[in-house]
This record gives sequence, structure tokens and C-alpha cells, in this order.
Amino acid sequence: GHKKMEEMLANGEVDGAVTMHFPFPIGVSTVGRVVTSAKGKEMFVANTTGTSSADRIEGMIKNTIYGIIAAKTCGIANPTVGILNVDGARQTEKALKELQENGYDITFAESARADGGCVMRGNDVLQGTPDIMVTDSLTGNIMVKMLSSAATGGSFEATGYGYGPGIGEGYEQLVMIVSRASGAPVIAGAIRYAAQLVRNKVFEVAKAEFAAAKKAGLKEILDARKAAAKPAAAEEDVKEPPKEIVTAQIAGIEVMDLEDAVKALWKINIYAESGMGCTGPIIRVSDANLEKAHEELKKAGYIN
Repeated sequence: GHKKMEEMLANGEVDGAVTMHFPFPIGVSTVGRVVTSAKGKEMFVANTTGTSSADRIEGMIKNTIYGIIAAKTCGIANPTVGILNVDGARQTEKALKELQENGYDITFAESARADGGCVMRGNDVLQGTPDIMVTDSLTGNIMVKMLSSAATGGSFEATGYGYGPGIGEGYEQLVMIVSRASGAPVIAGAIRYAAQLVRNKVFEVAKAEFAAAKKAGLKEILDARKAAAKPAAAEEDVKEPPKEIVTAQIAGIEVMDLEDAVKALWKINIYAESGMGCTGPIIRVSDANLEKAHEELKKAGYIN
């Protein structure tokens, strides 16, 4: 069946297909589309199956562009982007904001939480705060399953549009993914999603978005991220400064970089401790050292 489907796609007999278990190449992954439970709002989940990159953060950066392509093709002229609070979220945010500063048109969502920001939490998932929720594809896969089958106890996907089309640079086969648990409403949603993408020329939108991202330095940003070595403090045996009372907090640090960031502050004789606040990883310093510590961490690339 898959072989016949691929033949029909290749020779233009069909414009798109809805299927399960399709082997996308590395660099191609699917943009899911769900109806969120709290407000009945549609949200694109970037991404849900496939692998945009072998590097997690590079994959999430690319997933953002893939999500924008899907959302724009489905009629959202200026989609808002939120990044799910998973490992790599802060580094993804930093790269995307650099892309934005270089001229790529991207609008960040504001979390529904009081502290705001474009890093999204669980309530943002349920409320559909952004038009596009960026995450790694394994987490995105779980999100689609949970949001689509929340009312059925997980045994049957009753709402939404499935796991979406495979999108990647230079890839021009419209294959929509559903799962064995996808019920008739989701299959119907996937067909409607496919029809929208066909009518609104998804591959033309994709070409324009990839060109705009490249013009804004996407390749250079990705290359710099790969080449960047960890700050030297991470490799050195850095002596802990004398302890002091730490009441000020610095948020926005990647959890995997937390201990390295602490050592970077110790190296310049600022006493710091790592911790986990209610919104994620934090570094605690004294009130007197807050401004200097914040500047040092920013300079070292740990925070935006």
C-alpha cells in the first residue's frame, strides 16, 4: 500500500496522502494540529514525528520554521510561537531571537503565567496560548496523543487533525501522519488539514520561509551553536568562594548548563548556588552581586 501511495504521490495522481508509519528522512518531521481542551483553541505542535536534526536544539529551531510554514499555509498570517519548557528551550529561544533580530519574521507568544515570556508551561498547553508550540518530536508526539484522546482515557483519539505533514527543506511530498489510535474524527481532520495545505500551496510557502530564514543567517546560527565550546570554567577545577546569603534569583538558564554557569560565577569570585524554582532552573546569588552575575552569565552565553 505504501509503495503504491508513494508512486501516486511521485507521479502527481494524488496531491497528498494520510497514512501511518511513514519513513521520513532525517531533516523532515511532522507538524501536528490539535484542539486544546481548556478553550477549544486550535494549536500547531512543532513537531510530532520524524527527526528534524540529530541535534536536539537544532531540531527545535528547525521545528519552529516548520510550524510557521504549516500555520501560515493554514491561513494564520502572523502566527505566534511559544517554546515548551523542556531541555533545550532556552538555547532554542536564544537562537530564534537572534534570527528575529537578523530580520526573520517571527512573533513570540506570551505565557499565560504572570511571569510571561515565550517559554510555555503546562497551562499554556491546555489553553493553547501560542498558535505554534515548539518542542522536540518525542514530547510533541505525547502532547498530540494526550490532547486528542483526553476525553476517552487515551484509548481513542477523538479530536484534532493528527500528527500532520512531513515538512523539510527541499521535501515536496505531502504525507500526513495518523496513528492506530486515531478515530474517524481525527482521520477526517487529517484529510481536511491536507486539503488546506494543498489548496494554499504549502511547498511554495515552505520555499519562501526557508529562503527568509537563510537570509537571516539560519545556517550561521546553527553552525555557531555547534562550534561553540562550553566555557572554560566548566572544564577547570574552580574553587568555591566563601559562602554568603543568597536571596536573589537568576532564571532562564538551561538545566544542562546550570552547574557550569555556577562555576563561571565562582571563577570571578561570586558565590552562587544552583536551584530549581517553580518556573525552572535558577541560580541564586546575593542581592549585591545580582547585577554583576547577570551580566557575566549573559556575556558567557548562559542567558539571553
